[in-house]
Amino acid sequence: MRVKTILSLLSVALILVGCAAIVRNQLDSKYGAADPQRYASPTADPGNTWQSAKQVFDRRCVLCHACYDAPCQLNLASFEGIARGENKASIYAARLRAAEPTRLFSDAHSPAEWRKKGFSAVLNERSAEGDLEASVLYRMLRLKGETRSPKGALAATAADVPASCPTIEELDRYSGEGMPYGLPPLASAEMEAITGWLKAGSPHPAPAPFPRATMQEAERWEKFFNGDSLAARLMSRYIYEHLFFAHIYFGGAGEPPFFEMVRSRTPPGEPIDLIATRRPYDDPGVTRVYYRLRPVHETLVAKTHIPYRLDDVRLEKFRRWFLADSVKVAALPSYDRETASNPFISFRDLPLRSRYRFMLEEAHFTIAGFLKGPVCRGQIALSVIDDRFWVVFADPDSPAFERDAEFLAHQADYLKLPAESGSNAFALDWLGYGRAQKRFLELKVQHYAKAFEKTEGPPTLEVLWDGDRTNPNAGLTIFRHFDQGSVVQGLVGAPPKTAWIIGYPLLERIHYLLVAGFDVFGNLGHQLNTRVYMDYLRMEGEANFVALLPLDSRKAVRDYWYRGARSEVQDYIDGSATRFPVETGIAFKTADPAHELMRMMRARLEPALGHKAPLMRGAPSPATRAAIGRLGAVQGRSVSFLPQLSYLIVREDDGAERYFTLLHDNAHSNISHLFDEEARRLPDEDTLTMMEGLVGAYPNAFYRIRSAELSAFADEIAAMKGPADYAKLAARYALGSSDPEFWAVSDRVVEALARQSPVDAALPDYGRFALH
Repeated sequence: MRVKTILSLLSVALILVGCAAIVRNQLDSKYGAADPQRYASPTADPGNTWQSAKQVFDRRCVLCHACYDAPCQLNLASFEGIARGENKASIYAARLRAAEPTRLFSDAHSPAEWRKKGFSAVLNERSAEGDLEASVLYRMLRLKGETRSPKGALAATAADVPASCPTIEELDRYSGEGMPYGLPPLASAEMEAITGWLKAGSPHPAPAPFPRATMQEAERWEKFFNGDSLAARLMSRYIYEHLFFAHIYFGGAGEPPFFEMVRSRTPPGEPIDLIATRRPYDDPGVTRVYYRLRPVHETLVAKTHIPYRLDDVRLEKFRRWFLADSVKVAALPSYDRETASNPFISFRDLPLRSRYRFMLEEAHFTIAGFLKGPVCRGQIALSVIDDRFWVVFADPDSPAFERDAEFLAHQADYLKLPAESGSNAFALDWLGYGRAQKRFLELKVQHYAKAFEKTEGPPTLEVLWDGDRTNPNAGLTIFRHFDQGSVVQGLVGAPPKTAWIIGYPLLERIHYLLVAGFDVFGNLGHQLNTRVYMDYLRMEGEANFVALLPLDSRKAVRDYWYRGARSEVQDYIDGSATRFPVETGIAFKTADPAHELMRMMRARLEPALGHKAPLMRGAPSPATRAAIGRLGAVQGRSVSFLPQLSYLIVREDDGAERYFTLLHDNAHSNISHLFDEEARRLPDEDTLTMMEGLVGAYPNAFYRIRSAELSAFADEIAAMKGPADYAKLAARYALGSSDPEFWAVSDRVVEALARQSPVDAALPDYGRFALH
C-alpha cells in the first residue's frame, strides 16, 4: 500500500509538471520565451515616457500598491517594484515556519532573482517590446474599463477582498475586476501615458543624481558614522539599529532628498555592497561593518515614511552623548542572538542617559516606528493598545538617573526580549519572558520605593520630562485605527481613558520588541510571543502613571481600565509587579484623580507643547472651528457606526477648503486578551476626536461638506441608531469610491498633505477605503 501511495503521488506530480510545461509551451509559442533580464538595467527614454507614466502610477496606483500590504505584493512605488512583479503569497499570514523575506531593494536585485523567489512578471518579458497583450499590467488596467466596480456593504474595503493575482498564464481565464480595484478607472490621458510607456518597451533611465551639496553632506555623515575607535563603532551600531527604517534628510526648504542608513561590506567612497539580514542586529558575516547612506528613489508613502533630520546640532549631540572622553568601550559586543537582541547588554558601555536622550528628543519618531515602521502597518502592536491614549516621559535629568543606570546594569538578564527566540519561535516562549519581566518589575518597585521613601520624598510631577520647555515631543497622543495607528505631538482631546509614563527601559524595549526585533516574515510563535509581551509593556507604562495617583484610588482606576479581564490579568495588575507602595506627593482636589492628573500633566508640559507645528496651514473661520468643536463632543453608541479614520473636507464661505481628521475612538472593557475583541467592545462609551489637518495613513472615508452644514452633520451623527442611518449619512456627505469626482478629490487631499509639511509629505493608502 505504501508503494502504491508513493507511485500515485509521483504520478500526480508528473501530471502537474506536464501541465505546467504545456502551459509554458503555449505561452512561448504565443508570446515567446520569457526574458526576465529585459528590465535588469536602466535604459534610455528619449520620449520621457517613464516620467509621464510614473506620475500616473504615483497618483492612481501607489495609493494601494506599496509596501508589504500591497495586493499581490505588487509594489508600484518604483520601477524596480514594477519589474519585480506580483506574488500570490501573503506576507501578513499565520505560518508555522518563517517565510523567506521579500524586501524590495534588499533580498533580490534583479527581475531574474525575483522570479526565483516566486514573483511573476506584470510587464511584457516575452514578446517583442511594446506588445501590450503580453503585459499583465496593461491588461488589468484595460479590464477596468470593461467591468464595473463591486457594489456591496459600506464596510467592504479592498483589503477585505482576497487578491486574485492572475499571472499571464491565467489572465485569459480571469473574470474579476481590473485595476484600480473598487475605484474609478484611469482617465483616457492617464491610460495613454502608461500605454505609451509600455509601447516604448517600458524604458527606465537611471534616477537623476541628488544635488552635489546633498551628496557632500551624505559623505560627511558617512565619515562620521565610520570612525575607527571602539566608541565610534559602538555608537554607529546603536544609531543604525534605531534608524534603519528612517528616511534621513539634511534640512533645507521644500521636500528634501531622503536617504536610508544601511550596513555595507564596503567603506565610504566605494559602491555600497549591501548586508541584508532579517534584523538590523543580526550577524553581518564580516569583520568590519560600514554604515552607509543610500539614496531613496521610490515614491514616499505615509505608512512607511518616518523622516529623521541630521544636521550640525544633531552632530554635536551625538559627539557629546557618545564620544566624550568619559565613554570607555573595551570591546565590541557580539552578534550572537542572546547578546544582540538585548540592547541592555549590547550597549551597556554607552551612557544610559545618552541612549535615553537619543530616543527621547525624537520621541514622535521613535513611537512612529512601532505604529508603522518597516512593516507598514502594525496589527501585532496595535491590538494591544487603546484607541486613544496619552504618553509622557520620565525626566532624563533626574538626580537619581545615575543610580537608576546602576540598577539597570544589574537587571539586564531580566530584560530579555522575545526576538531572542528568532523568527521560528515556540508559541509558548512568552511564558519565560513574562516571568523575567515580572521579576524585573518587582525589583523595580522595590528599588524606587526605597529611593522615594529614604532620599527623594514622594513622587510628584517633577518626575516627568518637561521637554526642556521647548521640545513638543514631551507629550504625545497615540491613536489606534484597528490594524493601523497614528501618533501626533501634543496631548490631544479630552483626557482619555488611559495614559502611559515611559522611561528609558520601557522605551528601549518597545523599540527592540516591535521594530528592531520584529520580523514580519516570522512564524506564528514569533508573532504570538511579541503580542503577549507587549501586553506586559503596556501594563508597565500604565502602572507608571497609576503610581502618581493617591494610594487609595489606584485599585479603582486599574479595575476600571480592566473591567471583565481574566482573573490572572487582575492578579497581575494588582500584584507585586505593579503595586507601588509609596503615596503620591501630588495634591488632588477631585473625585476623578486619573483625569485630574492628566490635566495637570498637560499644564506642566504646555510650554513645550506650544512649540509643535500646526498641521493646518491657515486657520479656519471661527464658525467652522466652533462647529468642529461641537462635532468632537459627540460620543456614545451613535459614534460606533462611523469608520475608524475619516478625512473631513470643509468648504468655507469664501470657497477655501479646510481639511480635518475625524477619528473614531473605540471603547473596550479591556484590551488584555488576544481574541474576541468585539466581545469586549463598549460602543456606548465610544468618542470622537477632531483634529485640524490630516492624520493617519489609511483613510476609510472622505466627507465633503459646507461649513454651514457642520452643525447639522454633527446632529445627524449624534442621532444615528444603526448602520442604516450611517448609510444615509454617507449617501449625503461621503465621497463614493466609484464617484467620477473621486480622483479629483484624491489629488486635492494629496496636495493638502504636501502643504501641511513638505518633509512629511507622502501618499495615503486606500486599501481601507470603504467601497461604495
